[in-house]
Amino acid sequence: MIAAQPFDFPYDGKLVPSQTALMVIDLQIDFCSPNGYFASMGYDPAPLAAIVPAVNRVISAARQAGCLIIHTRQGYRADLADMTPYEKWRRKRSGLENTQVLLRSSPGFQLLPELDVTDTDVIIDKTCNSSFTYTDLEHVLRARGITHMLFTGCTTDVCVHTTLREACDRNFQCLTISDCCASGEQWAHEAAINMISIENGIFGTVSTSDAVIAGLAKAIS
Repeated sequence: MIAAQPFDFPYDGKLVPSQTALMVIDLQIDFCSPNGYFASMGYDPAPLAAIVPAVNRVISAARQAGCLIIHTRQGYRADLADMTPYEKWRRKRSGLENTQVLLRSSPGFQLLPELDVTDTDVIIDKTCNSSFTYTDLEHVLRARGITHMLFTGCTTDVCVHTTLREACDRNFQCLTISDCCASGEQWAHEAAINMISIENGIFGTVSTSDAVIAGLAKAIS
């Protein structure tokens, strides 16, 4: 088991790495670089980039244990065919019209080069905050027999939380790794983390990278 709050994970004590997926959400250049989309919106990307070493440690432990590693990337088609009128309006309002920001054809769409990614990992491309919306994520999870999910990435309050909530509604057992997630503002990160464990774990459990690594090591010992 993994030491967590408000209870250890999983609740029944049955941690099976082959049935567990580690979600690494949107650790892309556009979000974590000082020259990317997030910075252009006036947010400091430094807290997002700062979690990468801890995320890499968890990725290494999860991979060694036999977990499925899933990376997500958010962005639109180069021809904008998948962008609604409202999304185009917001893009223009944000000063991003006629730019390559958040387009799949742009360098900023790519995962951070320092992120631990291998050919055995799964990459899910998405246009929405949730990794489930208009993607084949759930099909991949069901096909691989995944029942439990570990969450890392950015931002805690938006894409991580939205995906987490949908995973809970789909009856996956979920754990969020607090020091492997980040937001543009610390208060938003803290609020999102606090919301997970209310009502006796309404959105699963919360733990740390050290506790997750230790729990995964015990699972294969």
